[in-house]
Amino acid sequence: MYNETTVTLQGRVGGDVMLRQAGGTPVANFRVACTPRRKDRETGDWVDGPTQWYSVSAWRWLAEHCAASLHRGDAVIVHGRVDMRTYINKAGVETLDVHIDAATVGHDLSRGTSTFHRPPSVEVTPPQGEVAAA
Repeated sequence: MYNETTVTLQGRVGGDVMLRQAGGTPVANFRVACTPRRKDRETGDWVDGPTQWYSVSAWRWLAEHCAASLHRGDAVIVHGRVDMRTYINKAGVETLDVHIDAATVGHDLSRGTSTFHRPPSVEVTPPQGEVAAA
């Protein structure tokens, strides 16, 4: 995992979080919209730049937590590995998809409040020959 590009996004969930199984492993997929804002020097007004869309995948417990916690329009921060993929869309046009394999996802608390709920403890059995930490 050396020399992989990581990014941190600040944006809004653009649709429903889709939770599915991939080879028996939970994966959540959703899109994040990031719209930069800047102040126009001439008018003094705030103006929106073009919205940039990112596809996000979260795996295992993170997938289940995203599916249970995130809703369309929620302000989020996503950190993870970036991968760019090209594909041919329905109109026959080659399109670039910027994909984030999420390591962490959370609500953006500069945009609102959130309540944290810790999942029930899961007893972890150490691999053979190792002793569980107390």
